[in-house]
Amino acid sequence: MTEKEATKKKPAISVDTLERGAISHTIEVEVDAARVDKSFDRAFKELAREVKIKGFRPGKAPRSVLERMYGASVAEQLEQRLVSETLFEALELAEIEAVAEPTIEAGKPMPGTNFKYTARVEVRPTIELPDLSGLPAIRPEVQIEDSEVEERLETIRQSSAPLVEEPEGTPIADGHTATIDFVGRVDGELFEGGSSQGVSIEIGKGQFIPGFEEQLIGAVAGEDRELNVTFPEDYGNEDLAGKQATFAAHVVDVRARQVAELDDDFAKDMGDFDSLDALRERIRSDLEANAERESKQTFRRTLLDGLLERTDFEVPVGMIERQLEGQLSDAHRRMEGQLDHDTIHEQLDRFREQWRPQAEREVRELIVLDAVGKAQSIEVEPDEVSARLVELIGEGDKSEGRLEQLRNDERLMASIEGQLREEKVLEFLGSQAKISENPDT
Repeated sequence: MTEKEATKKKPAISVDTLERGAISHTIEVEVDAARVDKSFDRAFKELAREVKIKGFRPGKAPRSVLERMYGASVAEQLEQRLVSETLFEALELAEIEAVAEPTIEAGKPMPGTNFKYTARVEVRPTIELPDLSGLPAIRPEVQIEDSEVEERLETIRQSSAPLVEEPEGTPIADGHTATIDFVGRVDGELFEGGSSQGVSIEIGKGQFIPGFEEQLIGAVAGEDRELNVTFPEDYGNEDLAGKQATFAAHVVDVRARQVAELDDDFAKDMGDFDSLDALRERIRSDLEANAERESKQTFRRTLLDGLLERTDFEVPVGMIERQLEGQLSDAHRRMEGQLDHDTIHEQLDRFREQWRPQAEREVRELIVLDAVGKAQSIEVEPDEVSARLVELIGEGDKSEGRLEQLRNDERLMASIEGQLREEKVLEFLGSQAKISENPDT
């Protein structure tokens, strides 16, 4: 082999592992001087085309002039470029799978010299799984009583009933809905949010502060009443908490719900139902589906409670932050356009602290479920992912063209695969668990 051929085969970077911890590794990366020189050459050629220097045609300024004028900024840019170009390759050579953006420490690169930097890389912890047999878990039995169906049916009947104005002189009673105008004062002074017009209030629902609704009972449309109330000590507005207030209220109208008879005609008005029994069956089916979802959620939570209690491991901070940032990003998108910029970010700051414990819990679940899956060699086949994709589409477009388009969505397919793997892992854990159907156990 000639010296030239040997030079070609010489690796452009070398990696030395300085430290291997439970959740982070530190590596030192050294970039060969030849690669550094090529980066400098490319950077100065690009710079020559971009800058205008007095006395030289575009692209013709000597490198020595460019180095004197821009050398420091070029070196700073190359530090970032060389790290970004070589970090992924370095992690592969070190056989490290980063779970968050590594922390980099580097000096400034210099022509003709190897460039070194260190990277602190957070990694998924290798955990020692406990005995997986007999994990305690609760899976509530799904059983819908007739009384639950009737209660839901009555709720539908009441909520679908139109509000009809009562005859003149009808006094307000529990269950009525009154439209009122009111002006509130504390110590004789108006206060913010204490006055409004055309407010609908359903008597007996407790929508207003204690005593407000009760003092409207017996009033008729057109009547004025003075309502004396005391704001609760724990009222949300500290300026009003515990204070006495007087409201001058005017009753605009009094209405009652015109509730339909529970018969086949009512069922037909509620949708595609031939009879009241058919509506009852749909209600039962919906209640069962909801109860089944809640049962699965309880089973998953309690099963993982038992597993996490038996499994001790550190969680990389970067994984928690990434989980949290994803949730905050979703929240930001939901609030955008509804709240102003400052309010959104104040709310996000509160969410960041409130949601952190749950984000850590979710990461712990992810890590431990992944460990169980690997330990049990649980795999998901491509045809299983395709079948779930078709299932998720439901009654939508199932043409081959549409399916192919969705199959090419890597994030979607990875999400489906992850969901299926989790289901299989939970199924395995459930087969080993000690399951109770009694929620009080």
